[in-house]
Amino acid sequence: MALEWKIKPFEALTVHELYDILKLRSEIFVVEQNCVYLDLDGKDKLALHLFGEFDGEIVAHARLFKAGISFDNASIGRVTVDANYRDRKWGHDLMRESIAGIAHHFGESKITIGAQLYLKKFYENHGFVQTSEMYLEDDIPHIEMKRA
Repeated sequence: MALEWKIKPFEALTVHELYDILKLRSEIFVVEQNCVYLDLDGKDKLALHLFGEFDGEIVAHARLFKAGISFDNASIGRVTVDANYRDRKWGHDLMRESIAGIAHHFGESKITIGAQLYLKKFYENHGFVQTSEMYLEDDIPHIEMKRA
């Protein structure tokens, strides 16, 4: 069964959707990755929120930004898939939907991301290439990647 995809600006998210998105991100970026950091960085209000629902539950999410917010190019961030569903490869669907969402809503094809280093091959499968040396963000190795 496929995910039902939705894309909304911050103001259009329901309280329940926002709560579920933030809960999912906390489960992944704080608990699973054992990383204490402030997820609420002020950028959620500037993002389009792409999320996938399965059986009424949000199980995938990404933030989409127009150029000039996170990078000079449009960008994708906070890419998350619930650990219980990763075997379904929905991360790939999430990236395809994210790239299409940026093209549709922002008219952009150039995308820059700050990727966790261990996911380099995953992002390469979606046309991204490494454009920086490794750097630490919240003590996790990252690289900048771009898609033309």
